[in-house]
Amino acid sequence: MPEKILVIAEKPSVARDIARVMHCNKKTNTYLEGNQYIVTWALGHLVTLADPEEYGKQYQSWSMDTLPMLPKEWKLVVIRQTSRQYAAVKELLHRKDVAQVIIATDAGREGELVARWILDKAGNKKPLRRLWISSVTDKAIREGFSNLKPGKTYENLYHAAVARAQSDWVVGINATRALTCKYNAQLSCGRVQTPTLAMIAAREKEIKKFQPKPYYGLKAVSGGITYTWIDEKSGSGRTFDKNRMEKIRAQSASETLKVTDIQRKTKHLGAPALYDLTTLQREANQKYGFSAKETLNIMQRLYENHKVLTYPRTDSRYLTSDMLGTIEERLKACAVGPYKKLALKLSRQKIQSKPSFVNNSKVSDHHAIIPTEQFVDLAHMSNEERKIYDLVARRFLAALCTACEYEETSIHAKLGNELFLARETILKVPGWREAYDQDYKELEEDDMEESGFGTVTSFSIRRGSSESSNGSLQEEAARTLQKGASLPVSKLTVTEGKTKPPAHFTEGSLIAAMENPVKYLRQKDKNIIRTLGETGGLGTVATRADIIEKLFNSFLMEKRGNEIHITSKGKQLLELVPQDLKSPELTASWEQRLQAIAAGKESDRKFMSEIEDYTKSLIQEIKTGNGTFRHDNLSRTKCPQCGKYMLEVNGKHGKMLVCQDRECGCRETISRHTNARCPVCHKKMELVGKGDGQRFVCACGYREKLSAFEERRKKEGRGVNKRDVNNYLKKQAKEASKPINNAFAEAFAKINLDE
Repeated sequence: MPEKILVIAEKPSVARDIARVMHCNKKTNTYLEGNQYIVTWALGHLVTLADPEEYGKQYQSWSMDTLPMLPKEWKLVVIRQTSRQYAAVKELLHRKDVAQVIIATDAGREGELVARWILDKAGNKKPLRRLWISSVTDKAIREGFSNLKPGKTYENLYHAAVARAQSDWVVGINATRALTCKYNAQLSCGRVQTPTLAMIAAREKEIKKFQPKPYYGLKAVSGGITYTWIDEKSGSGRTFDKNRMEKIRAQSASETLKVTDIQRKTKHLGAPALYDLTTLQREANQKYGFSAKETLNIMQRLYENHKVLTYPRTDSRYLTSDMLGTIEERLKACAVGPYKKLALKLSRQKIQSKPSFVNNSKVSDHHAIIPTEQFVDLAHMSNEERKIYDLVARRFLAALCTACEYEETSIHAKLGNELFLARETILKVPGWREAYDQDYKELEEDDMEESGFGTVTSFSIRRGSSESSNGSLQEEAARTLQKGASLPVSKLTVTEGKTKPPAHFTEGSLIAAMENPVKYLRQKDKNIIRTLGETGGLGTVATRADIIEKLFNSFLMEKRGNEIHITSKGKQLLELVPQDLKSPELTASWEQRLQAIAAGKESDRKFMSEIEDYTKSLIQEIKTGNGTFRHDNLSRTKCPQCGKYMLEVNGKHGKMLVCQDRECGCRETISRHTNARCPVCHKKMELVGKGDGQRFVCACGYREKLSAFEERRKKEGRGVNKRDVNNYLKKQAKEASKPINNAFAEAFAKINLDE
């Protein structure tokens, strides 16, 4: 009997891809088989750590007397919902013709855990090898199989994964049970979710305490150009002293504006960095309103099913130098639709290694998210998948382009003794902005702010030409505006504004804050800053979306529009949780040590021993606490299962009734958020009720039955097809993007900068 190799993938879709490449044509419900390989799969985790109840009858009821729970021998259990697949994998592992095993789960700490727990539970004794790839294209799979690593190479990564799971179990379950028993309420906490909640609370406190402060500026208009007052000492265009500004205005009212300097500078702006998961989640939330979890799920489909993007769970924004040889093939693969012209143009050029996107030292397990060598068929993608692919494809193309070139012209003038400034920036060479065509204006604002162009309020942008200087705005108008000119002021106005409070977190800004929480914290301890910087913040790129979902599902925070707000339950929890568990320093130090375990520099046993000691002190602190918890959201509706009054909560997708009894767990939806717009005020409406009684309700008071709404939509939609709507929107966008002539631009057309 010829020996065979068992390959364990994480999901069926990846298993099918591997099986096709490795010529495994015999199909069953649980594996695919060929002459040399048998490919099977997990369904995410098939095996997990046992619940407390598995360690003894005393843990079946929640009691403070049984805490802390510290297992001496950890138990693994098969997850009931996927037990059939586990049984199939176990049977394959013990087949006599299977000589060795290849772990082909996701290339990361959690992927290693998925496979190793299955192997441990099944009692595998056969030799291991590891497939470590960042994309699931045919080419990547073939190259991966030709460069398999010994299983022992990833032994320490497995130990780190187990230590992470066990430490989270010990601290999370013990602290959650202790708080729930102590205060008779469903209170959950954890070493990542609680500091994240504390950040939201700190931001809300900051917003509540914020007092708007008025500030003042001065604008002078001459010849149609608006000049902005600048403080010569600070360089700022505003002051908080109104009397000073009024005094400057009064003193300058009779003065003429004297041009002291006219400058022209050429500036270059490099392309934004490639995406890691966090920046992609943040931008998808800002641009499309996708939650962090939605973006990750869409990315996973583009990686696994469509195979057009590389591994999503990465914290790097760079490529390695050995990938440069694959760039041309990737460009040709994504040369479709709106990317075709630029992708083909770039594919014909020599790809240069730039430090802006190639840096071996900044890539650990996985490189930045970029397109694969797989041909792209946009027609087979959903609307959401198209949007995420579009973000990644354009960013990839932009990174390969040259820097964009600006010509910045500034007029410095004096009105009496005060400095005034006007500035115009003209785009001469689009460079990487070519990748964004219609999104040019939107990108402009962000990039100008980052590059320092946006520090002066009197500021305009327009496109120019780099081909010829004839007919340029500056040279055409040298006759009317030049250095040393004295200009009459037609209008002198004091401007006023107010400082704004920090914005509430959105999912996009929260996930960015989790990655870099230092600037959101008031405590600026150097050790915390250093540790957070080294470990990448709260949680990992793979876990942050799930943490946010957990905080919503536990009703510790809620959404109001796109903003995240902490609930009363969340505020009370933070009052009751030990201070240590609210600190980002705890999770940062854990991640630092887990990385050391993965690198073989620290013992996982020593780490777990210290975690147990910490848990004991944590339980003692909760036991002796003197806080109280009060439900302030009790409804008058009784639970249909246990009869206790239910709690009214704002879930992520609408309002719900939740039984206050943790063991009951009954839930009922009251209303759901929808995208349906009110015909009166055009705000989004809520859908309430059940069955035939369902109706839309708007905050303005408008109500409409679901059946009547559907009938109205049918009538309104008559005679208008999707193509008509798209053509109209494109026409509107084109008109909106047309340049508008203004006096500033016209006057600049006549500046002679050569004198």
